[in-house]
Amino acid sequence: MDLKDLKNEWIKEFQQPMMIAGPCSAESEVQMLETAKRIKESNANVSVFRAGIWKPRTKPNGFEGVGVIGLNWLKKVKEEYGFKTATEVANAHHVFAALEADVDILWIGARSTVNPFTVQEIAMALRGTEKTVLVKNPVNPDLALWIGALERLLGQGITNLGVIHRGFSTYQKTKYRNNPNWQIALDFKSQFPNIPMLIDPSHICGNRTGLADITQEALNVGYQGAIIESHSNPDEAWSDSAQQITPEVLAELIGNLKVRNSGLAGFEEDMGRHRTLISDLDFQLIELLAQRMKISEKIGKLKKENDIAIFQPERWKEITEYANQKAVETGMSQEFIEKVFKAIHEESIEVQNSIMIDR
Repeated sequence: MDLKDLKNEWIKEFQQPMMIAGPCSAESEVQMLETAKRIKESNANVSVFRAGIWKPRTKPNGFEGVGVIGLNWLKKVKEEYGFKTATEVANAHHVFAALEADVDILWIGARSTVNPFTVQEIAMALRGTEKTVLVKNPVNPDLALWIGALERLLGQGITNLGVIHRGFSTYQKTKYRNNPNWQIALDFKSQFPNIPMLIDPSHICGNRTGLADITQEALNVGYQGAIIESHSNPDEAWSDSAQQITPEVLAELIGNLKVRNSGLAGFEEDMGRHRTLISDLDFQLIELLAQRMKISEKIGKLKKENDIAIFQPERWKEITEYANQKAVETGMSQEFIEKVFKAIHEESIEVQNSIMIDR
């Protein structure tokens, strides 16, 4: 069987769009039940309660989850409030424990997706399960790794599959914790429209700002739901406190979302997809220009220290020649490219000039 043959009827069991919510980490039974109670009482359209039982940390000696005891708290949430439950698994031990606790949905995290050996271990432990398994995109922007993880699961007879777009790590610091890189996620969606895709705005944003915008943008281009971190007391959370929201704020966020009808495929959905990609590229352009100007500042300081003139005719000639060459190679207007580079060069001179006159 091929990934494209999957029917993925599992998602029809949930109210659309499918919403998964709960704390980043299970901390105590009281915290879990209080969060679940308030999500229920807020009438948020949440079908699945999530909580991290095991937490992968970048450095040792940090909070790495409460472990198996947290699975009992998830069971109580299901029993008392009727939510389906979900948690992350990162090895065979996690899988066996989660299955024994009857967790409904398991997901493979970004740090695990990037390692084929880890994914294979998890897939073999899950062999033949009818549980739903979601795969987060790998930490690095590699579409093949993402697809490969799903193929490994399918190879073990796991057919209730979905994916989570949680953004991609980058060395450069931006307003996002993890850059969306919508192009990669939408490329996946184009290849496998039959595989449900959820957005993880909490890990993309890394803070509470922008959660609604990212979630809405995802729904606009046909995502089937979201996984959002919610905590009874976010500021006191033991992990990722900055990106968690209260159940009441969660309910308001979900209530304000505009859901796109699945019958919208065609002009409007295509337009939404293209606009999302343009916004993504525009953001990257601005970030690159900001980095370029920082380098211009360093050049300005060097010129000042060595009494070198700001404008270097030979260097400007090299830049324009290179720009014109790239315009020809890419089929773009040389006149347009020249205007763009002229504007960038003028701003660079302004930046360096401000350094020169700063005493």
